Amino acid sequence: MKQRSLGKHGPKISAIGYGAMSFSNFYGPTNEAESHAVLDRCRDRGVTHLDTSNVYGMGRSEDVIGSYLAKHPAARAEFVIATKASINRGEDGRNVFNNGRKYLEGELDQSLQRMGVDHVALFYVHRRDPNVPIEEVTESLVAIQKTGKIQGFGFSEIAPSSLRRASKVAHVAAVQSEYSLQTRSPEMGLVQTCAELGTALVAFSPVGRSMLTDQPLSHAAVQELGFLRFNPRFMSPNYEANISRVEAFRTLAAEMGVSAAGLANAWLLAQGDHVIPIPGTRSVAHLEACLQGEALDLTADDLARIEAVLPIGGRRATVTQRRNGLGPSATAKPRAC
Repeated sequence: MKQRSLGKHGPKISAIGYGAMSFSNFYGPTNEAESHAVLDRCRDRGVTHLDTSNVYGMGRSEDVIGSYLAKHPAARAEFVIATKASINRGEDGRNVFNNGRKYLEGELDQSLQRMGVDHVALFYVHRRDPNVPIEEVTESLVAIQKTGKIQGFGFSEIAPSSLRRASKVAHVAAVQSEYSLQTRSPEMGLVQTCAELGTALVAFSPVGRSMLTDQPLSHAAVQELGFLRFNPRFMSPNYEANISRVEAFRTLAAEMGVSAAGLANAWLLAQGDHVIPIPGTRSVAHLEACLQGEALDLTADDLARIEAVLPIGGRRATVTQRRNGLGPSATAKPRAC
């Protein structure tokens, strides 16, 4: 497995990590045995970066990681773990964001206890409280870092301007944001700013919550999942339009001899050495499909063909454009992992 840095001062980690939200039943029911099988395969394939949060299943994801580490002590030295805090439930049932140091450190302590570890490599502020200056939050994170409980810190879903402000206080190891061929907004400054500052860009939902796979969730399956059911891209008629839009991408992946999920992750890896996709899944087979992307070295022509069939905010390439070299072809060369 190729390696990338978790920020310019951070540890080396696998180029593709694993997003452990799937351990929490968020995308459908699972159990500890299935989750442990996924972690077994991560170790087999050299996936060393695990990403979780205190709110994934209200601690369930971290509990699963903790039970795995208890059964497999050697994995403690293999996995580089990131977790998050700041999302809390208000009295009215809505999410509220707490960026205070006491709260963050208290939640971190509970996360460490659930996982049975004394520190994590990375600790994110999951969402910003707009009422607290990001400089103040960064100072709190620096103070927590000095305790030894975290090796580095980051922010989830912040703007490039906020990252620059935080970075004037201390180095931000990573920013986490949804980023994929389906969600291109980080290209409006965040990808570039992270590269400039030596901050890793950790891309969650790299396969578009199944849209960029060979077997997208059916509309019926989506109706059983609370979050996706009310996500605009999965609501009719958007769902049907999106499924149709990515069909050419799935065809291209097949012609290149790779899974659609693998090609989607390979595309992200090609966006910069600081970009680290973290696909999440309950399935070992789907994990393998995602990891195919690590073995692809996409050429400029490959990237142009991907852009032609799934362009940012636009229509697919016309037949004439494809005849002029913008259509699919099998030029990506797999290499040994």
